[in-house]
Amino acid sequence: MTSQADCTCEVVVRAETDRLWQLVTDIELPARFSPELQRVRWLDGATGPAPGARFEGVNHNDVLGTWRTESHVVAWEPPTAFAWAVVDPDGRFGNTHASPDAPMATWRFDLSPHEDGVTLRHSVRLGPARSGLTLAVEAKPDKKSAIVRHRLADLRRGMEATLDGIRLLAES
Repeated sequence: MTSQADCTCEVVVRAETDRLWQLVTDIELPARFSPELQRVRWLDGATGPAPGARFEGVNHNDVLGTWRTESHVVAWEPPTAFAWAVVDPDGRFGNTHASPDAPMATWRFDLSPHEDGVTLRHSVRLGPARSGLTLAVEAKPDKKSAIVRHRLADLRRGMEATLDGIRLLAES
C-alpha cells in the first residue's frame, strides 16, 4: 500500500491494571472475539510476549479467504503498552520481503489510568507493506476511498468486539 490508514477504539474498564494487562497480553484471547482472527500460536519456543518474540496468526474473511500472518512484538512496556507488527510470511499479497520494519499492519494495546479504572485503547495502523487492502485498491483504484473506509469500518467492528469481550472478562 502506498499510503497508511489507521483506526483507534477505546473503552474504560473497571478493573485493576494488572488484571487487564494479563488479558491484553494473552495473544489467544482476541481470537475469541474477533470476526477475522481464527487462531494464534507462539513461534520459536516462546511462551509469552517479549521484545522480538514472534507468533503466527490464521485469519479468515469472506473476501480474502484464509491466510497466515507472522507477528513480531515491537513494543513491550508492562503494564502500559503491547504492540506487534504483522508481516506476510508467505508472500500472499505480493510482499517480497517480510519485515517487521515495514509491516502489513501494526496492532497495539495501550493502558492508562482513568478515574473509573483503566482506559484501554486498541489501535491498528495499516501499511506500509502490501496487504489484502492493497489488492482491493489495485483492482478498483477509482474506489480507493470507499474501499479503505469499508476496511477500517470492518476492523473497527472487530476491535470494538474485542475490547468489549476483554472488558467483560476483566470486570467479572
